[in-house]
Amino acid sequence: MSFLKVLVIDDEPGMRMGVERTLDGEKLEFFGTDLVEVSVASAGTGAEGIEKINSDGFDILFLDYKLPDMNGLEVIEALGDRAKDLIIIMITAYASIEVAIDATKKGAYDFLPKPFTPGELKIVTKKAAERILLARKNEQLAHEKKQVRFEFIRVLGHELKAPLAAVEGYLDLMESKTLGENIESYEKILKRSSVRLNQMRKLIVDLLDMTKIESGKKDRKLVELNLREVAENAIELAGPSALARKIKIELDSPEKLVMKADSGELDMIFNNLVSNAVKYNRDEGKVMVRLEKLEEQIKIQVSDTGIGMTEEEQKKLFKEFSRIRNAKTADILGSGLGLSILKRLVELYEGEILVDSVPDQGTTFTLIIPNKE
Repeated sequence: MSFLKVLVIDDEPGMRMGVERTLDGEKLEFFGTDLVEVSVASAGTGAEGIEKINSDGFDILFLDYKLPDMNGLEVIEALGDRAKDLIIIMITAYASIEVAIDATKKGAYDFLPKPFTPGELKIVTKKAAERILLARKNEQLAHEKKQVRFEFIRVLGHELKAPLAAVEGYLDLMESKTLGENIESYEKILKRSSVRLNQMRKLIVDLLDMTKIESGKKDRKLVELNLREVAENAIELAGPSALARKIKIELDSPEKLVMKADSGELDMIFNNLVSNAVKYNRDEGKVMVRLEKLEEQIKIQVSDTGIGMTEEEQKKLFKEFSRIRNAKTADILGSGLGLSILKRLVELYEGEILVDSVPDQGTTFTLIIPNKE
C-alpha cells in the first residue's frame, strides 16, 4: 500500500473539518490492485500552510482562494518551485474565469467550487491521486529501466572481456615469438583465437537479434512454410559438429507440416534447439527432433541424451546472459542469449516452451505453438 498526504488551507474551521472527516484514512483503489491510503492535515492561513508545506512533504493541496492574510494565488507564488511538486486544487465560492486562468498558469490542477458534497470531494481527490500514482509508476519504471540497462552493459562487458583477453594473450605470444620462428608452431593458438572471435561474433549477432525482436523493429514476412524442411536444414547445419562427436540426429515428422511463419524466425528457433542439443550432449549420444500437428496447435520437440540440468538451473534458463556454469559446461562456449531469444520468438507466435531435464540423462524442449491458418 502507498500513501498520499493531503493539506487543506482554508480559513473556515468547518470546511477544514469536513475535508478531514471525508478523506482522512480513506483508502482509494486504482487499476484493480493498487491501494492508496490518504492522510489529511490542515492550516487556517496562507502563512501557516506555506510553513507546513516547506517543512513536510505533501502530494495534494486543497487551497482556498480567499484567506485572511493572502489569497490563493499569492500562496502559489510564495511556494515557488515547491508548488510544482503539488497537485493544487482551488476551493472557492468566488472563482471567476480570470481567477481560473491565473491559477492554472501558476500551477493549479483543478477547481472545486463551494459548497461541495463529500462525494464530489472524493471524485476530485481520486482524479488527482491517479495522476500522482501514474507519475510515481513512470518514475519507478524509468529507474528500473536504467538499472536494467546498467546490468545489461555490465554483463555484456564481462562476456566480451574474456574472449578479448584470450585473443590478446595469443597475439602477444606470436609477437614475442615465444614458440619460435616456425609458423606451424602457432597453428594451435591461431585456431583458439578463431574460436574466441567466433564466440564474440555469435554474441554480437545474438544481441542484435534480441534487440530487433524486443524493439518491434524486426521485419517479419509471414508465409506458409513446411516445418519438416526447416528442421532438416537445422539438422544439416548441426551435422558437422554432431559427426565430429559421433552424435546421431533423427527426425520424426510428417512429410508436410505447414505453418504460417517468418522463415528467419523459424530458422533461429530450430537452429537454437538442435545446436544446443548437440552442444550439451555426450559423445556418441543422440538427438531426437519430433514434429507433430495437434488439433489447433503444432508441437515441436527436441530431446538429447546429454548432461541435463537441475531444477535450479532450469529456473535461470531463459534469462539474458544466463549460462549453466558447472564442471560439465566449462569448455562449452555460448553467448548466453540463445534461449532468451528462443523464448521471445515463441512468444511472438503466442506459444509456450516446456523444459524437462534430468542431470546426466538429458533434456527435452517442447514448444507448443498455435496453428493459425
